[in-house]
Amino acid sequence: MKFTSLRLIAGDLPALVAFYEMVTGRTADWLAPVFAEIVTPAGTLAFGSAETVALFQAGSAEPGANRTAVIELQVDDLDAEYARLADLCEVVHPPKLLPWGNRTFQLRDPEGTLVSLYMPVTEAAIARFGGR
Repeated sequence: MKFTSLRLIAGDLPALVAFYEMVTGRTADWLAPVFAEIVTPAGTLAFGSAETVALFQAGSAEPGANRTAVIELQVDDLDAEYARLADLCEVVHPPKLLPWGNRTFQLRDPEGTLVSLYMPVTEAAIARFGGR
C-alpha cells in the first residue's frame, strides 16, 4: 500500500485552495470546478467542494467539522516560514520545540483544520527524517 493523498472537503473551495497555495508556495491544479489538488514530493493535498461528498455517500463528510487531524508540512527554515505566514493566517501557537525533537508552529486553515509546519532539530529527529 502507498499513501498518496489527503482530501479536504470545503464549504468555500476557492478560499481553502488559496490558503494551501499560500502556505505551500505551490499552484493547485484544478481538475474540475469542484476539485483541485496540490502535488508535493511526498504526497498530494486534494480539495473537494461540499457537493462532491454526494458522489461517495451523501452526508459522509462535512466541511469545517474536523477536530482530529493535523496536516504536517516539513520545512527547511521554520523561522522564515513563521515570519512569512504569521500575519496572514490564524496562528494557533508560535514556534516551540516538541518532546520528539521537532520545532513547530501551527496555523488553522479556513475550514478549521490544524496545519503544523515543522522542522526536525535534534539529532534523533534529523536522523529519523533523513530516510523519508
